[in-house]
Order: sequence, then C-alpha cells, then structure tokens
Amino acid sequence: MLEPCLDDLEARIDPLCEERLLGEWRDYCAGRFRGGYFSPRRVRKAPPRIAWPTVRINAALENVDLMLLQQYRMCSDQLAAGGGQMLMVRSNYGTPIMPTLFGAQLFIMPDETDTLPASHAVDGGGVEVAQRLLARGIPSLDQPYLQRVFDAGRRFMAVKRRYPNIGRHVFIYHPDLQGPLDICEMIWGSQLFLDLYDHADVVHAFLDLITRTYIHVLREWEKIAPFETDSWAPHWGIMHPGRIMLRDDSAMNLSPEMFREFVLPYDQRLIAEFGGGAMHACGKVDHFAPFLADIQGVSAFNMSQPELNDVEKVLQNTIDRGLLLFNLKPAAAQAALARGRNLHGRVHCS
Repeated sequence: MLEPCLDDLEARIDPLCEERLLGEWRDYCAGRFRGGYFSPRRVRKAPPRIAWPTVRINAALENVDLMLLQQYRMCSDQLAAGGGQMLMVRSNYGTPIMPTLFGAQLFIMPDETDTLPASHAVDGGGVEVAQRLLARGIPSLDQPYLQRVFDAGRRFMAVKRRYPNIGRHVFIYHPDLQGPLDICEMIWGSQLFLDLYDHADVVHAFLDLITRTYIHVLREWEKIAPFETDSWAPHWGIMHPGRIMLRDDSAMNLSPEMFREFVLPYDQRLIAEFGGGAMHACGKVDHFAPFLADIQGVSAFNMSQPELNDVEKVLQNTIDRGLLLFNLKPAAAQAALARGRNLHGRVHCS
C-alpha cells in the first residue's frame, strides 16, 4: 500500500503553494512577520485521491514500511486540510532511542493507547548503575533499536530521491533524542532527583557522557539525513532557526538554581555543537524560562501547556528577549492581545 500512497502524495503536492508557505515560515523565522500572531494556512486544499490506511504506532515500530506510511499519512492530512504546517517526516520511535543505547529496556504501550513507547531505568537505576555505565564510556551505536531509527531514515532518503515533489517539499527532521537531563532520568530512574544532591559529581559526569553520546548519535544521523540548511530546521510541522530541537521535560522538577547547574551547561554544549536551535518543555516551565535566552544560540521555545504556567512571565523571557515562541494555544495568544500585549510578531499558534 505504500507505493500507491506515495504516488498520490507526489501528485497532490503543489510546488508553488509549498514554496509560498515556506516563504512565510522563513519570514517568520527571520523576524519579518507583522501581525498579532503567526498562524499560516495553505492557499488551497488538496484532498487525497485514494483511501489512505490508518497505521497504529505499535505496528509502525515493527515494520519500516508502516512507519513510512504513518508519517506520510500526516503529510497527506495536512494537504487535505489546507493546514499551515510544513510537510515533514521523522523516524518516529519515541523517547527511548537514547536510553536503550545504555541498556534501558523498552516498555511498549498497549496497542489500544496508540502511544509511543517508554522505557525502564537500566537495572533499576541509581548511582551504582550510572558509575558502571561511566566506566564503559560512549556505548556502541550497533544497537537494534537505534538501527531501526537509522534504517527508517535511509528509507525516507530513498523516497526523496525517487519522488521529485516529495524530495523537494517533504522535509526529514531529526528523531526524538530528548535532552541530556531527560535521558539521564530515563536511565537513572526517579532516584536521580535525590542523587542531584547526594551524588552531584556522578550526575555531572554522567550528563557529560550523555552529551558526548548525543553528539555521536546525531552526527551519525546527519550522515544519513543531512541538515538541509545551516539557518533553519524543520520540526513538528514548524520551521525554527538553528538545526536541532532539545527537550527539557524533566526540568519542570528542578529549581531555577538546579536548572542552571544541571541543564543549562549541557544544553549549551549541544546547541553550540550543532549551530543553534530550539528548546521544548512540557509541564510547568515559567520558573526556568528566564534562563532560556541565556543559552547562546537558542532561537525559539515551545511549551505545550500554557494553562500550567504564568504565560506573561514566559512571554517576558522569550519574545521580549528575542526568542520565537512556537505552538502557543490560540486562546493564550488571544488573551494576551486582548489585554494590549505586544507579541512582537514572534508568537506562532498552530
């Protein structure tokens, strides 16, 4: 079923429409948008000409053809709806990609949840496990789960070479490698939050190892699916300045002081290594938002739950300091505009 669907997608992509939308995204990323908030749309809808199957996540994890079909189905849906997201795909294997390199075991969710997998802490986690992993150094990349990620990337690149419109207008974005502290928590387990106090030296050493491993993995990914430009990158249907998207979901559990000590230095190394990028965090983020613009090379921030945050505090520490804010819920942006808040042309709403 994959080939007929790819043929359908190729035929429905309107190059002029996609170039126009890309131009709007580039203008937004370059600070040239003028308006309340940025929420682009395609100028026309392009409904499918065949029935695309629905692929569940667990099936996609086990079959690379189904992984491609699931990802390209999202592109098809964007065209059908006339949505404003750029067309893009990724090796969608979830948060365990990095933890499994260190020996974490996958936890596959029940199929009815249709949700990406999680992972168990390595051997129950804790400082002793971290010390053992430190002694081993950077793990081998010859690991089955990571190789699935790489294999899917190769298949996406093969499709780009075969189909001219898909090749030019459907972007490949990097897999979910999370951020150093998130990876550390998944490997170490929840004991980490006590060991930040009791074994800070081991935590720092392990975060250093994770950061070096992250660089190694993303450099190998770059050989498969090179970054398309040095100035902006695709992710989650958006375009952001820079090349990578880091996640700091675990940071909602830290004080501002602990964020500065255990998150900022390692994020900074990755952002510098890959020529800038964007940050994402779930949950409550307003307590560490003041540090985001201090990370040299960070250009944008994405928060998923404004209702859990002091939105004005986040705005003051992102858009007022030159960062773009992505995927803010329209209600939050509209409430800010209603109270006379200047959004500086830097807020995007999906």
